Parts: sequence; C-alpha cells; structure tokens
Amino acid sequence: MQNVIKQVTIAAGVLLAVGAGTTGASAAPAMATTGQTSQPVGHYEFCKSYPSTCTRNGTAAVVKLTREAWAQIVEVNNAVNTSIFPRTDEEMHGVPEVWSYPTVQGDCEDFALLKQYMLERAGIPASALLITVVRQPNGDGHAVLTVRTDQGDYVLDNLDGRVLAWTDTDYQYLKRQSERHAGKWLAIADDRNLLVGSVR
Repeated sequence: MQNVIKQVTIAAGVLLAVGAGTTGASAAPAMATTGQTSQPVGHYEFCKSYPSTCTRNGTAAVVKLTREAWAQIVEVNNAVNTSIFPRTDEEMHGVPEVWSYPTVQGDCEDFALLKQYMLERAGIPASALLITVVRQPNGDGHAVLTVRTDQGDYVLDNLDGRVLAWTDTDYQYLKRQSERHAGKWLAIADDRNLLVGSVR
C-alpha cells in the first residue's frame, strides 16, 4: 500500500502545481437520502478490523470544489485505478465478500476504500468521502466512492476513468455511508428514470 500512496501523493502534487484553469466539473445535484438502512456485511467486518474508520464525524462537511481539489480528486481516482489489478473476493480470498485495503489487487469496494483513505489523508473531510453501493444495468452489485462537494455529488469508480456527477452514470444508487457517522448507512432516494430492475 505504501507504493500506491507514494505514487498517488507524487502525482497529485504535480497536478496541484498546474496553473490556472477550470475544475472541469459541471455542477450536479446532491443525492437525497431517506433514512438509516442496513450496513453491508463486508463493511461491518471491515469496521471490526479498522474501528477508527467507522466512527462519528464531527461535522457533515462538503468539499469546496476548487481547481486544486478537482485535480486532486481526479488524480487519486486515476492513480488507484491504474495501480490496483481488479480481482474478485472469490479469486483473492475464496469467499464472496471481504472489504480490505488493496496493495496490488482488489475488487470494487477495495478500490473505493483506498481512494477514500488517500483523499482523507490529503485533507478532504471524512464526512465528504462516502462508500456507496449501486446496482449496475446488468443487475450486478457494485461499490463506488461518492465525494460530496459544494457543486454536488461526484463518483469515483474503478470501472470508469472519469470522475462523473452521480446523475451522469447509469447506476441505480441504493445506499451509502452516513456523512455524520461512517459506521452507519443511509438509503438513497434515486428517483431518476433509469431502465433497471426492481430492487428487493
């Protein structure tokens, strides 16, 4: 993990030194949540191993989406996506679900956890970095990292090199970590008109 951290830190520093320009992001609405829901089993187990990452947040902050913050978010997304080889938990651990920090390989939630860790280490508030569970158009479950900003919510995804407004993806959003407590989860009211199957 230290090699990934070093690579991300160096690359992010290069981008932060870039001169004037726009963020490259278009404003997006924030996700609406409807109240507490079940915590994914994998995250529950992860919290037992890393209890300090699953505590109450002091405030529900958002990121001020400056040019520098946008560059940092994009670079962390790119660096983690290109540094970690995608493999399933069955392939790596022989079980369906294990949430862990990846070193050289990982599945979707592992990518999201590392991005969350790197961005928090870079100074972005933990309450603005939320692991989010979605359903893909083919019906498969998936996890991404949502970054809450003053210009809306953006998604960092290991299946897409772009950082997109959540409304510009074709996922159905199911639940995410609470911005007030990283060990609690909230249901998402995704009322966009998407051609997806019903969720049980």
